[in-house]
Amino acid sequence: VSQSLDNGEPLVLSVPNNALSRQISTLGARFAGEAQAKRGRTAVAPPPPSGGDDRTQVFSRAQMLLEQQKQPSAPQAAPQVSLHDIKRRVHRRLLEELDLRKLDFARLDGKDDQAKDTQEKVRQAIVSIIDDEDLGIASRNDRKALADEVYDEAIGLGPLEKIMRDPDVTEIMVNGKDDIFIEKHGKIQQLPDGFISDAHLRGVIERIVAPIGRRIDERTPMVDARLSDGSRVNAIIPPLSLGGPLLTIRRFSRKPFTADNLVAFGSISQPMATFLEAAVKARRNILVSGGTGTGKTTLLNVLSFFIPEGERIVTIEDSAELRLSQKHVLRLEARPKNIEGEGEVAIRDLVRNALRMRPDRIVVGECRSGEAIDMLQAMNTGHDGSLTTIHANSPKESMSRLEVLVLFAGFDLPSRAIREQIASAINLVVQIGRFPDGTRKIVSVAEVTGMDGGEILLEEIFRFRQTGAMADGTVQGTFSATGYRPPFVEHLARKGIILDPGIFAPAEVAP
Repeated sequence: VSQSLDNGEPLVLSVPNNALSRQISTLGARFAGEAQAKRGRTAVAPPPPSGGDDRTQVFSRAQMLLEQQKQPSAPQAAPQVSLHDIKRRVHRRLLEELDLRKLDFARLDGKDDQAKDTQEKVRQAIVSIIDDEDLGIASRNDRKALADEVYDEAIGLGPLEKIMRDPDVTEIMVNGKDDIFIEKHGKIQQLPDGFISDAHLRGVIERIVAPIGRRIDERTPMVDARLSDGSRVNAIIPPLSLGGPLLTIRRFSRKPFTADNLVAFGSISQPMATFLEAAVKARRNILVSGGTGTGKTTLLNVLSFFIPEGERIVTIEDSAELRLSQKHVLRLEARPKNIEGEGEVAIRDLVRNALRMRPDRIVVGECRSGEAIDMLQAMNTGHDGSLTTIHANSPKESMSRLEVLVLFAGFDLPSRAIREQIASAINLVVQIGRFPDGTRKIVSVAEVTGMDGGEILLEEIFRFRQTGAMADGTVQGTFSATGYRPPFVEHLARKGIILDPGIFAPAEVAP
C-alpha cells in the first residue's frame, strides 16, 4: 500500500467485499490520510462525526473507498467489429440462403444472359443480407463497397482475388482457411486475411477447376489445373488433407522473361547467355536441372526463344505453362483419369505420338517418369535440339536421376546400356539453384563428353561461386568460365554462329 502511494500507482481491489480486501482498504485509507497530512493536503474523506476518534476517521475513509468500488462503472464502448468478421457473417448467411457450390461456375465469368442472371442473383442476395443484418453501417457508399467485396469473395477467388492482380507474386500457398502465404520477390510472407470458412475455400477451389472440366470431391480429392492466365494450380481436400482444403498456385509473368531479363536479375552472366543461345541454335540437346521452385520452366521458356523461326516445335507438358513466341508451335497437354478412373493420357503417350507429327524439336516440360526413355530415343533419332527439365541438385545427380526414370518405363536394361543412351542423347546440362535470399541463379553449365569405365563424364564450362552474403542476406558471388572450350564450338562457324573465344576465359564476373 505504501509503495503504491509513494509511486503514484493505483492499488486495485478486485474483490472489495472480501475480509482481507476490507482490511487493506482500511489500511490504505489510513496511509492516505497520513500521507496527505504530511504533505499539507486537504483530506478527501468527509470529516468525522463530532466526538469521533482516529479509528472513526479510518473507518470513514475505508467506507468511502468501498462505496466507490461498489458503484457501477461507466458503460464501456462496444467492441469494434472488424471488416473480416462482418464479411464472414454476411458470407455465412449467403451460404445458407444461396448454395454457391451448386451454381454453374463455368458460366459465372460469362457475358451471356444466363451468366448475367446468375451474377445478378448473387449480388441481390448479398444486398438483401446486408440490409437485413444489423451491421452498424449507415453510409450508403460503405454498404455498397461491402457488397462489392463480398461479391468478389463469393464469386471470385476470395482473399486471393487482389493477390492474383499483383504481378510480383509468384507463388500462393493456402495451408488452411486462415493460413495464406505468398512468395513475392523471392521472399515468403503471410497474408493477414483468410477465407471465411473451409466451405468458402472449398468453393473457391471448385470455382477454379470447374471451367476446365475438372472436379474435386471425396472420390477425386486431388486435382491439377491451370487458370486462364496460365497459372498452375494444385488442390487437395479431406480426407487426404487432415487440416482442411489445401491450395497451391504457381504464377508466371504475364510477359515471358528473356535472356536479357535474367542477366539484369543477376541470374545468369552475359557470356553464359551468349553461349546458351549458340547451343540452342546449334541444335544441342539441353537438360535443365534444378530443385523445386528454382525456375526450371522459366529457363526452359527462355531457351526456347532461341529456336529459329520456321522450325516445327512440339511442346508436351503436364499443365501447359510454356509460351513460345514462334508461329509453328504445337502444344500438347497430358490428361488425368476421369472420375471412372479412365481416359488418362500420360506424357509418355504424348512423346510417342509427337514422333509421328514430324517435329523438328520436342520440348518436354519435365521428365518425371517412364517418358524419359522415349525422350532419350527421340534425341538419338534425329530430333536434335530438344529441351527438357528434371528434378536434381547437380549435373552429376541429374544423370543418375535420368537413369532411374528410364527404369520406370519397365524395361529391364543394364545400367551401362542406359548410360550410353544418356551420354549420346544429352549434350548440355544447365543447373539452377535457389539461394536463401530468394534469388535464382544458374550455378553450372556442363557438357556431357562421353563415358569412361561405365561412368558418364561431365566437363563444366561455366559456374557460379558464392563468396558471401550482405547484412540483409543478399547473396554475393561471381560467375566465371572454367577455361574449358566445348569441341562443338568449332562446328558453329560452319552454321554462321560465331562465338568470341574470350567468353571461355576464366575471368570472374559479378552479377
